[in-house]
Amino acid sequence: MTTTLIGILAQVFYTARVLVQWLRSEKTKRIESPLLFWVFSMMGSMLLFAYGWLRHDFSIIFGEFLSFYIYLWNLRTQGLNRIINVPSWAVGMLYLIPVACLAYVANDIPRFAGQFLYNDAVPLHVLVWGSVGQFVYKMRFVYQWYYSHRLGKSLLPMGFWYMAVTGSLMIIVYGIYRQDWILVLGQVGIYASFRNIVIGRRQQADSPDAKNHNTQ
Repeated sequence: MTTTLIGILAQVFYTARVLVQWLRSEKTKRIESPLLFWVFSMMGSMLLFAYGWLRHDFSIIFGEFLSFYIYLWNLRTQGLNRIINVPSWAVGMLYLIPVACLAYVANDIPRFAGQFLYNDAVPLHVLVWGSVGQFVYKMRFVYQWYYSHRLGKSLLPMGFWYMAVTGSLMIIVYGIYRQDWILVLGQVGIYASFRNIVIGRRQQADSPDAKNHNTQ
């Protein structure tokens, strides 16, 4: 019961981030990257990591591990410290969370492998499929970080949304196989990803460069 509640709460935060970003983008008619998107991402990530750990689901903890530091980078870039005076020790604790998890795993690798990689409930080919889906879904944040870092501000580029749709579809298939309806329902944001693609394409079409190209 506790595991289920943690998973539900994690998806509540992830759904909230999708709604905040999507509604803001619909309002401005351009793809937005609001601060609350990253705040909810961080909170959802920590909870979903705990859920994946309790479920002995490698694909989930693998996915959350990939994006954790990128959430922190976006929070810092968005100026969270200028809005809320977050103590430096609290920020340091956040940065140490993945390190502590790695240290815990390294302390007993055979046990970790037995619980997460050789789990009888998840055949190897299914685990690979789920992990690849999580990789694609979370690598969108690596791409987002690279894109944003080059421009010096937090943005959500078009490629981010294409990767979101691809990863979501793979995760839905994985969740159905595992009968993990929390994981499946967590992908309701796929609609918002499609809408961001539509908004982004319109935004590109309305850009000065596109208009100049069309008049030539």
